[in-house]
Amino acid sequence: MSRENRQNHVVLFTNSSILTRMVWAPPRTSSPRSIASAYKPYRVWTKMSVEWLTDWSCLLNGLRDLIAGTIQAVRDCNTLALTTIICLLLLFVWYCYRVGKDQPRSPFATVNLLIQSSEAKGLQNGFAYCNSRDCVRCTHNSGLNSRLYHNLQEYAKRYSWSGMGRIHKGIREQSRYINDRPSIQKPEVFFLPDLPSMPYFPRDIQKHDVELLEQNFAIILSEFEIIYKAFSNCSLPQGWKLNSTPTGDWLTFYLINQGNAIDKNCKKCPRTYRLLGNLRTFIGNNLFGNACMSVLTPGTVITEHYGPTNIRIRCHLGLKIPGNCELVVGGEPQCWAEGHCLLFDDSFLHTAYHEGSADEGPRVIFMVDLWHPNVAAAERQALDSIFAPRR
Repeated sequence: MSRENRQNHVVLFTNSSILTRMVWAPPRTSSPRSIASAYKPYRVWTKMSVEWLTDWSCLLNGLRDLIAGTIQAVRDCNTLALTTIICLLLLFVWYCYRVGKDQPRSPFATVNLLIQSSEAKGLQNGFAYCNSRDCVRCTHNSGLNSRLYHNLQEYAKRYSWSGMGRIHKGIREQSRYINDRPSIQKPEVFFLPDLPSMPYFPRDIQKHDVELLEQNFAIILSEFEIIYKAFSNCSLPQGWKLNSTPTGDWLTFYLINQGNAIDKNCKKCPRTYRLLGNLRTFIGNNLFGNACMSVLTPGTVITEHYGPTNIRIRCHLGLKIPGNCELVVGGEPQCWAEGHCLLFDDSFLHTAYHEGSADEGPRVIFMVDLWHPNVAAAERQALDSIFAPRR
């Protein structure tokens, strides 16, 4: 083929919307055999290219079918099954969050630090909690059991393991006791097993202390009236505490708060404070012991809540009781009476309210925590040591 007759050979082929143009110029030769030899590699390469593009086309078609099938499978998925999977994933995320949140913190120096709440500003079991680092109620129990067991070991080594079986059992299985309790009774900090449980107790269960309180009704009432007069000068006098309630005002004046005497308040009620020393079963040496004046103004409702333990009986001595006031423990309502004591187990779900008119004035009681009668003397001594206020 001469120089003048040379021409470009153009091969165009299209596969799956792909256009390939190839230009090939044969070598300078006039031999037919040479020309055939020159075209042979071209034919092989062209054949391989077509096969390669065909394979890719099949692969793309398969991928397209897979994606379409997946989308259709999701569309056809049972709604209930899909909802269940989503719920399980959410529960798993929540569980991981709680596990990370409840990890033990730094070593605990005192029981008070163990039982403070990191959610003190929120509501737990419907009850508003305070911001105090010493509040026995504000607790998550994270790491508390190991610390209590350590305290029990120290006490038993110093004294004796005799009579400590029930306390040991309670600390060892505390989480199960608290978490698995029926909702009507669920102490939030410490549960002592095998104690008889009932919402209300008869007055004779702690006869000496009940009679002593009732005999001194007039003394306690007179000292209350002295400290209550301070409200005429300011909205919240020194020594009084305003508790959180959905409606109305709930005021307390503590002489003993979680085993700690409030010196300034005790000096304002000296005879009432001395009376506490004459009570045989008053819990005055551990975190579960309290004594205070409690005032509900008309229209006040205390949200339902649980107490921290079942080792105590809460005693209310009525000082001023207008109409339409009630205490409800474990779903059972009771009314206070002036000059008389009402005994109940505050580890049961309980609430109180004053629905009287403003003209009737506040409801006032003197509250004292007494030992549960079935807690033995050796157990009381050990619990005082384990839950000592400044331990």
